[in-house]
Amino acid sequence: MKLHLSNISGTNAFTAYGEGYVMVNQTRYERSLVVLRERVLSDWRPAGFDTLEAADFAGLAALAPEIVLLGTGSRLRFPRPELTRALHQARIGLEVMDLQAACRTFNILAAEDRKVAAALLFH
Repeated sequence: MKLHLSNISGTNAFTAYGEGYVMVNQTRYERSLVVLRERVLSDWRPAGFDTLEAADFAGLAALAPEIVLLGTGSRLRFPRPELTRALHQARIGLEVMDLQAACRTFNILAAEDRKVAAALLFH
């Protein structure tokens, strides 16, 4: 699906997504990544949902967003609470959704100038 959103200069936005990929500002990504309003971290460690570790969420907490949108691939899956403890302790919100919903939600929150991070898993 191609998304249309007014482009806010200097702000990342999801411009398309489909089976096995997302596009941020017209750049295609096909592996786990973290998207912030001002940068893209294309080397996020987990290869998929089943490889998530507490350190992955600690790394997200270190980025200091207000909220993390965890896109868990094509279906909704919730990580174990002990994995997400770092976010809770840092008082960072966590919303779990499928990957496509995370892309759409990110665009809305980023357009509202919210400090949001989309952590996306493809598998």
